[in-house]
Amino acid sequence: MTYPQAPGAAPPPPAAPPPPPPVPAAAPSAPAPRRTTAVAETAARVRAAATTEPGRLRIIGAVLALLVVAFGAVTTWQTSARSAAADDVLHHSGPLSSAAADVYRALAGANTAASDGLLAGGNETSDSRERYERDIRTAASGLATAAASSDPDSASGRTVARLNELLPRYKGLVERARANNRMGYPLAGAYLRYADHLMQDEMLPAAEDLYHQENQRLTEDYAEATPYPWFALALGAVALVALGRAQRREYLRTNRVLSPGLVTATAATTVMLLWLLAGHSLARAGLNDSYEHGVKSLNVLNDTRAASLQARGAENLTLISRGAETVKVSDTVRRDKFEVAFEKSMRGLSRGLDAAGRLADDPQGAKPVDKARSSMLEWRKRHTEARKADDAGNYQEALDRIIGPDEKSPTRVCFDNVDRSLRQALEHEETEFEQAASDGRAALTGLPVGAAALAVLAAAAGLLGIGRRLSEYR
Repeated sequence: MTYPQAPGAAPPPPAAPPPPPPVPAAAPSAPAPRRTTAVAETAARVRAAATTEPGRLRIIGAVLALLVVAFGAVTTWQTSARSAAADDVLHHSGPLSSAAADVYRALAGANTAASDGLLAGGNETSDSRERYERDIRTAASGLATAAASSDPDSASGRTVARLNELLPRYKGLVERARANNRMGYPLAGAYLRYADHLMQDEMLPAAEDLYHQENQRLTEDYAEATPYPWFALALGAVALVALGRAQRREYLRTNRVLSPGLVTATAATTVMLLWLLAGHSLARAGLNDSYEHGVKSLNVLNDTRAASLQARGAENLTLISRGAETVKVSDTVRRDKFEVAFEKSMRGLSRGLDAAGRLADDPQGAKPVDKARSSMLEWRKRHTEARKADDAGNYQEALDRIIGPDEKSPTRVCFDNVDRSLRQALEHEETEFEQAASDGRAALTGLPVGAAALAVLAAAAGLLGIGRRLSEYR
């Protein structure tokens, strides 16, 4: 029975919603599969393959091929570098060093010839004029050669540029001296002394620097060409050991005495290793011989010849200056500057001849050095007589003893004999240098290409030998 709701009473509360159904528990998720890297997969495959004989054979073949190819590649690389350095010794740095020495000698010779011509007064001979012009051309040609082979920003390039600036100045001073000499003006001697100052204080030191720079480049080329290729030799030895162990392993497992492929690979590797060792030993011997009996002798002879030229120039200037310039040799003594320079140059000439005689290794090289020494001793004797005459006030007699027409008494004849003998010795040593350097360079001919070809042959033969064994498992 329903009773009506009383007026003003609150409505009844709504009914509560039913509870939600229970959520079933989630099942535990399975762990995600681990992802392996390509390196790990490869390592796993290699380990698996190494447990089988075919897998081991594949690994052995790959290692042998890698060693042989590496041996060939390193041999080609190292012998190519040494061959290029040996070629530079013979055709680049060697000739450039000789050209730099010619520049120094030509400048000193031009200075000597200029003083010879001026000392003769207005009767300058065509021979002295021609010697001066020839030496100037030689110096200019040597500077052009050095400039063409040098970087303008390098030390050699800057030295060459400096000499090219000074050479016209020197020639101008000499020509002024000659012009004044022909007219009998005393300014001729002053101009020649200025030219000599320019030559002695600036040009010859710069030419000497150029010579030392080119010699340093030559020394560096020798240092690159002569060391043994130890890396290549070590790789060759390792490759031979590996090939020997592979053949021994095959013999122990199969009782086969020889594997044609592996024997061919071993033979090719042995030939390559012996060729490398013998070729480089011969090249090293030839290059060392070219340095010991060529470069060293040339350096000494070039310095000796320059000393003789400077001594002759100083001897001439002693008479030209007539004591106008002196130097202090002690606290109380001053002497003629050019006489002091002459004595210093003659001491250098004597030491140089002694050193050249010790370095001469055959009669053809020793004979001209001995002639130069005997001529130098006579030169000293005659110079002493000329100085006595000059000190006694007999200038004409002193002049005749220096440049006189007589072929028996003047020092001019002694100087010419010294210069001629040293030139012969230089020509002989240059021939020896070229011959020895050519022999050293020839010993490396074909080695880079031959090493590459033998490496390919050895690798192919080794793989073929391993492949024959693998075919037995198929």
